[in-house]
Amino acid sequence: MSPISIATLKEQAGEVPISATVASQLQSRSVRTTKGGKPYLEVVFSDSTGSFPLKIWSDSPVYEKVNDLADGAILQLEGEWTQNQYGLNANHFGWSLLDDEGIADFLSGDPTTRAKQDAAFAEIQRLSASIGDPRIRLLCERFLSVFGDRFRRTAAARKNHHARRGGLVEHVAQMMQAAEALCPVYPELNRDLLLCGVLFHDCGKLWENTYPENSFAQAHNLHGEMLGHIPLGIELLNKLWNDLMDLPEAEAWADLSPSAEMTRLHLLHLIGAHHGQLEFGSPVLPRTPEAFALHHIDNLDAKLEMVRVAYQQSNEIAPGIYDRMFPLPANLVRPLPEFIESHKAAPEVTDGEDTAPDSPSPAEPD
Repeated sequence: MSPISIATLKEQAGEVPISATVASQLQSRSVRTTKGGKPYLEVVFSDSTGSFPLKIWSDSPVYEKVNDLADGAILQLEGEWTQNQYGLNANHFGWSLLDDEGIADFLSGDPTTRAKQDAAFAEIQRLSASIGDPRIRLLCERFLSVFGDRFRRTAAARKNHHARRGGLVEHVAQMMQAAEALCPVYPELNRDLLLCGVLFHDCGKLWENTYPENSFAQAHNLHGEMLGHIPLGIELLNKLWNDLMDLPEAEAWADLSPSAEMTRLHLLHLIGAHHGQLEFGSPVLPRTPEAFALHHIDNLDAKLEMVRVAYQQSNEIAPGIYDRMFPLPANLVRPLPEFIESHKAAPEVTDGEDTAPDSPSPAEPD
């Protein structure tokens, strides 16, 4: 049986068990205890398409064997898989170690995901290069040049949305495209400022949610744990901006308006305010048009990613109704298809013919 990706497993698994093998890497494991005092292991496996936790109960025949696995082990998991609103489960669970060829193939990543992220990174480069303010444009270029490799292997989150290696690139590219589309609609938005703010809003996650170069197991970083991505992002942007102002070409920017200091301050505000509310981790509330726009673009892109994944992975509990998937607030309903005009084209009328076109036929039901 050929192994499938974690994303494919989540799409295929439901209430009815399916037999499947999955190549994955041991990301983490921790000992937990139920309310009744029963111990279990929560083990997280990952690949280039995502990750999932699996509970291994203390009375399972593989409990001790899981404890003996090396950190970051690359395995071929086997089992009969089911899925509910709480995640994946496996009966008859086991694994085998991959050989060197299998490990190399695994680390090369899923081709579809890799192509999608390559296109996303190219779009980020294109939109960054289109920025008119030379200071902001060079700031973005330096970030992508110095931190591009790390950026491309960072997740947007540990769970819930774009929680995979390279997920931050996908998230930022979609947000920049949304910002680009909104600016003509709301002319009060400063396009240069908003595009740069989108690029940098989660840049602190390069330390909070990054992956090692040859691993799909998301790493933990002391700076990420102790500071979080918003303070780290503010510190990084400050460092890059100050380095920029020390360049010889910065002398020609002295008379530009708005001033360098005011531009820097507005960029820092976008990072600090992008969670939108103090209780959600922002040290300040949005106070500019770009800050409000960035917050809502970020929230929209994250929510729609959760919705997309939920449609793929949730069980259909009634016709057109899908089981709720955390953290979405309710069951999803099948979306309405786009309208497609389905009438026949009117036939050509030649001299002497009295021909009327057929009546339009109703659109086919979903």
